[in-house]
Amino acid sequence: MFVMDENQAKIRIAKRIALDFSQQSKNRDLVINLGIGLPTMIPSHVTSDRVFIQTENGMLGVGPAAKLGEEDPQLIDAGRQCITETIGCSYFGSDIAFGMMRGGHIDVSVLGAYEVDERGNLANWTIPGSKKLGVGGSMDVVSGAKQIYIATLHMNKKGKTKLIPQCTLPITGFGEVDAVFTEYALFRFDNGKMILEEIAPEITLEELKSVTLAEYVVNPNLKTMPLG
Repeated sequence: MFVMDENQAKIRIAKRIALDFSQQSKNRDLVINLGIGLPTMIPSHVTSDRVFIQTENGMLGVGPAAKLGEEDPQLIDAGRQCITETIGCSYFGSDIAFGMMRGGHIDVSVLGAYEVDERGNLANWTIPGSKKLGVGGSMDVVSGAKQIYIATLHMNKKGKTKLIPQCTLPITGFGEVDAVFTEYALFRFDNGKMILEEIAPEITLEELKSVTLAEYVVNPNLKTMPLG
């Protein structure tokens, strides 16, 4: 089974999601919300000027992470990462930011995950016994965004798949996931079914199945994941 370097795997996922945004934004503007962790790598790969990234601490127009030595400590995202601005960016209070999320004004939110199951349920905010302050804005954005994308490594740190038949951890949202992007595959959910749409060029269908416990259907027009 092919195993990618972790950082390269994250870059691949971020690039693939950025490509999805470029394709969606050809004919319309997109407002995107990003969770902490891997999703914050996406702005560095967005090329469309019709993609507007929002952060829940009050900014619309988030650009790539700030370069070393050019950080502004007052310009951060929800994960406290120093970021840059895009042309025309705007600032507002977190009450407005949460109003955008709760009011259905976010086209896509990209979140990380501990678990995603074959019914589109998501667990991403706590592991019982760990030191977590709370769910934060995850439940707001999961219930309010028009689409929920999951950006995650296929396996957890213990080498177990994150894509399982049924979530075992506290749920963030029931049946809310629209797509899962990993370094090995792209799955989309349609009418309650988990569908494999793309597979990485380095692995076979049999190998993917061996590291994915969730049941899924293979799209007859299965594509190879673009790596550009």
